[in-house]
Amino acid sequence: MSGGVDSSVAAAILKEQGYQIIGITMQIWPSHQLAKQTERFEGCCGTSAIADARRVAQQLEIPHYVMNLRDAFAQKVVADFCQEYSRGRTPNPCIRCNQHIKFGALIERARGLSVDFVATGHYARIEKADGQYLLKKGVDSNKDQSYVLYTLTQNQLEQTLMPLGSLTKSRVRQIARELGLPVAEKPESQEICFIPDNKYSGFIEERLPQAPKPGPLMDREGNVLGEHRGIIHYTIGQRRGLGIAAREPLYVIAIDPGRNAVIIGSKNETYSNALVAADVNWIDLKKPEHPIAIEAKIRYHHKEAKALITPLSDSRVRVEFEQPQMAITPGQAVVFYQGDIVIGGGTIERGFSIDDPAPEQ
Repeated sequence: MSGGVDSSVAAAILKEQGYQIIGITMQIWPSHQLAKQTERFEGCCGTSAIADARRVAQQLEIPHYVMNLRDAFAQKVVADFCQEYSRGRTPNPCIRCNQHIKFGALIERARGLSVDFVATGHYARIEKADGQYLLKKGVDSNKDQSYVLYTLTQNQLEQTLMPLGSLTKSRVRQIARELGLPVAEKPESQEICFIPDNKYSGFIEERLPQAPKPGPLMDREGNVLGEHRGIIHYTIGQRRGLGIAAREPLYVIAIDPGRNAVIIGSKNETYSNALVAADVNWIDLKKPEHPIAIEAKIRYHHKEAKALITPLSDSRVRVEFEQPQMAITPGQAVVFYQGDIVIGGGTIERGFSIDDPAPEQ
């Protein structure tokens, strides 16, 4: 229970269905001071979240627990976030949190309370067919969260309930109002929960003082056009903050941590039609032996695009798109769909155009 409307309504629905419910709120901030900083964002990390979750639990008449997962969160999510940016990559911390904390450390801790299932307020569906568990999109296309859940395994899916997957967000709000839940009108957090001011670079600089080193702003031919402030300040597709006057808008088209260089070019140069992904998770455990047609999504708010997956190894794939995609970004996730079923996903290593040289192994 994050203290928001979604997990609160999920608990209420399951109780109504006859489940014996307990509420668990994760305590993930390393200090009370840092936790207080997030309160105004109404996110899932501030101390107000614990208080809101406790109020809902009391109203639903269910036990409420707070689990200290600070160390795991600091190592698996926050440290990973900072290290990825320092390597010129753009991570998705929500995916890491789901993978290592909510569906990792939390499930392990919950077993100590003799629970049978862990339920969440995610907008996604879990179904069983032919002996395998399927992860499917939520019916509300505006709230579907299947993208950030691609790392789930068969064992995790077997132990997980997602009662909001067949509901719209407006219906969830309505249920909360009908039940008189105190969080019925609570706004959603749009920021990364552990960066309350949304200033990534300042957050990273505090933890990795050696990371922000100035370096060259270059074009693809290697011509130096200016100086950047440190690669942690940039991401693929970025237009603002380059500090270079040009006849046409310039964008970040690549980041080269080896040369500490930020490569810039035209909007057309942000497009590529292929990528290589690593650390691939196949939800049904069946790694394809041959190329297969899928729809691929390269970021959370991106529309799926038709593509062909070619396996390179047990954990790496090549993805070729029918149409070029803008700003394929190393560190982000690429998630594979067939219809409304998530078949897997991985972390983008690099984007490229078919005519360019690409790693095959």
